[in-house]
Amino acid sequence: MDILSILVESVRSALGPIAAIYALAAIGLNLHFGYTGLLNFGQVGFMLVGAYGVGISVSVFGLPLFVGFGVGLLCALVLALLLGIPTLRLRADYLSITTIAAAEVLRLVYRAGFAEPLTGGVYGLQNLAGDFRALNPFDPGGRYGIGDLTYTGAHLWTMVVTWSLVLLMVGLTWLLIHSPWGRVIKGIREDEDAVRSLGKNVFAYKMQILVLGGLIGALAGCMMAVHQASIQPDQFKPQVTFFLWAILLLGGAGRVFGPVIGAMTFWFLMNFTDGLLKYLGRDLGLMPFLDGPDYGALQLAFAGLLLVLLIVFRPQGLIGDRKEMLINVK
Repeated sequence: MDILSILVESVRSALGPIAAIYALAAIGLNLHFGYTGLLNFGQVGFMLVGAYGVGISVSVFGLPLFVGFGVGLLCALVLALLLGIPTLRLRADYLSITTIAAAEVLRLVYRAGFAEPLTGGVYGLQNLAGDFRALNPFDPGGRYGIGDLTYTGAHLWTMVVTWSLVLLMVGLTWLLIHSPWGRVIKGIREDEDAVRSLGKNVFAYKMQILVLGGLIGALAGCMMAVHQASIQPDQFKPQVTFFLWAILLLGGAGRVFGPVIGAMTFWFLMNFTDGLLKYLGRDLGLMPFLDGPDYGALQLAFAGLLLVLLIVFRPQGLIGDRKEMLINVK
């Protein structure tokens, strides 16, 4: 492996299905935080219920894939209502505490022994993508791309569908935010007391945006299930949410294309860092003190460092406006 191959692999990751899935989930988080100021630290919980809606429907009950998507979105709707009704009338920090706790509780419940007949417990569920792969117009074993930048037919099909969903959600976000409804949402972010004084039901608007962002997060979880063809509860640890926060802040909160730019840049940097560390350590032998698991730990440390640097030096992100980060300024 050399620097050129590391760069190619990083670009492949930035354009690949995982980046698209995270961009989709970050769009939902952008609606929560970027446009409304809701501190949701449990977006991974919406991804989990979406993924398991597909998994349980397809693997356990043998239902069609589109039914699984519907079940996943319905579960996200219920989760948003359960989280929002008791917390959205309170201070913002109550929602943040509730969401991060709920996401972790859900993960532990889904991996528990009593839930194994439905969720597969710690082993998860497999064989979820049969219907999705049957629709694949590309040769699953073929390679598509330019030069060294190629993808398998299966990955390319997932990329086409997921990036199409990303563009669809970007368009929906633009239309909503530039509507009268969207102006109320942004007003809530700036000063919800002022919006309330105009006779608007702030709680209802917050609930609507929590549901909408949660549904988009669940859709990302559904696509993760069909991309991997299997799911396991420990894929949905809290670190996924903080990856989403890093993506959102990197691209620019409160910007329509912020989550897309952030996801592509984030996965490019993550894979470039991982490849560079392995190249320096394994190939050149410059870091003999590093063992196999150490590379993954350093990659996570890099994600944390990136998040800190963003908050300190460029809180508006790559394409953001610093004014968009001034939430509830009074």
